[in-house]
Amino acid sequence: MGNKINYQARLLDFLEAEKAAGRVPRLLLHACCAPCASSCLEVLDRYAQTDVFFYNPNITAKEEYEYRLAEIKRLVTVMELSRAVSVIEGRYEPERFMEMAKGLENEPERGIRCHGCYRLRLEETAKTAAAGGYDLFATTLTLSPLKPADIINEIGLGLQKSQGRMSGEKNPQGLTDEVRQYSMAAGTESGSFCRYLPSDFKKNNGYLRSIELSKEYGLYRQNYCGCVFSKNVS
Repeated sequence: MGNKINYQARLLDFLEAEKAAGRVPRLLLHACCAPCASSCLEVLDRYAQTDVFFYNPNITAKEEYEYRLAEIKRLVTVMELSRAVSVIEGRYEPERFMEMAKGLENEPERGIRCHGCYRLRLEETAKTAAAGGYDLFATTLTLSPLKPADIINEIGLGLQKSQGRMSGEKNPQGLTDEVRQYSMAAGTESGSFCRYLPSDFKKNNGYLRSIELSKEYGLYRQNYCGCVFSKNVS
């Protein structure tokens, strides 16, 4: 096995190069909750015009969904950012998540059911970003110490490769070594397709920073991912 890619170092290298070239890309950031969004926005605000996309059909309880959405809307109004951030609300469709999870109900947490959930959310983010003319899309999911950045990034890079054509593929890990290689090489024509920006936001104390910001802004920090399966884990 080769060395693991430091996705966060590559992310910062890419964004620094964009900044040095005088470019401010438009980025759509999928967010699962306000605490995770907080430290991710703090990083991205220095480089990109970022909007937040809240699409989380995995959140089973409607009141939980609405609370997390309200907290993200509050966060972007009270957080000290250099650029205005809009919150785009996706459809609330928990039935889509349950359909994806059919037959995977007994899979362990952080296994193949969760991988399918990452893909479900990133697919919708990719569609929304492409329709909105964004240059980049990314996700806060890589902030969590419990979520594998390599798998999340494989899914995102696969969606970039298909340029928004959603294949409905059941195996989110079934990508070639070529796709698995991280590449943010310059030279892609702007606007030809929406590029996925791989990340590992937990690096550089990103997760710890999210805890600090949560305390600073009094953010609600949930103790489960959102789905009925994660809530039942003791």
